[in-house]
Amino acid sequence: MADTDTLTTGDGRFTYQAAGEIGAPPLVFLHGIGGAARAWRDQLDSLDNRYRTIAWDMPGYGGSQPLETASIATLAVALKDFLAQVNVEKPTLVGHSIGGMIVQQLLATDPAIAHAVVLAQTSPAFGKADGDWQQAFIAARLGPLERGETMQQLAPTLVSELVGDDPAPRGLEIARDCMASVPEATYKAMMLALLGFDLRGALKDIKVPTLLLAGSKDTNAPAPMMQKMATFIPQAEYVELQGVGHLANLERPLLFNAALASFLSAHPASEQ
Repeated sequence: MADTDTLTTGDGRFTYQAAGEIGAPPLVFLHGIGGAARAWRDQLDSLDNRYRTIAWDMPGYGGSQPLETASIATLAVALKDFLAQVNVEKPTLVGHSIGGMIVQQLLATDPAIAHAVVLAQTSPAFGKADGDWQQAFIAARLGPLERGETMQQLAPTLVSELVGDDPAPRGLEIARDCMASVPEATYKAMMLALLGFDLRGALKDIKVPTLLLAGSKDTNAPAPMMQKMATFIPQAEYVELQGVGHLANLERPLLFNAALASFLSAHPASEQ
């Protein structure tokens, strides 16, 4: 293991964590709305003997600078800038939840940028911005903040609603800590960034090997939806983790890591 301290890109815009040798095949992790780079620590360390593993703090998280306007499109541009700053080409991108949406958006504008992708517990669409379901979803999550509650107060309940059966205690602790640490302005901006996202029509244009990883108890990105999503991607593989909710890499890290390692072994990348 080379390093797992929090690092900063040369332009000062982004913080991240990394492990493994520089020059090894790059494996880049993108967290969800309630996450952080450190949520991927187990994955960084478990794969660092074969890859240069890198976990990004999205804009507004950790020490990464927030964007003036947050949307899936602007977040994808920021991701491309981050990849340039850490000097990786043709990485395997692992995107969880909104991170998976950002990966899809990046592929839609730059289809050859990745060697392979893992879309973990994510969706190809959030639907129309003025839809009743979408508005109710956002209101349910932002309402408590508008009423004066803090992310620290909300974190235990938010995390408990996301996980499935028998999550790992250490993973729960990390999940709660990450959620509690999200700045309220960032949480609001990222929730609103979901509105209007719809790349269902672009799934057929994903030309790289793609693993779709679902949890059987995930209510945010339901397994049946992800299984259907896989049918539209030419080189897709679908894996469903039984009993797992929305935070697979933290709930059941061994299961998540095994599925990821199997996919990576089937699609080896060259050193840089």
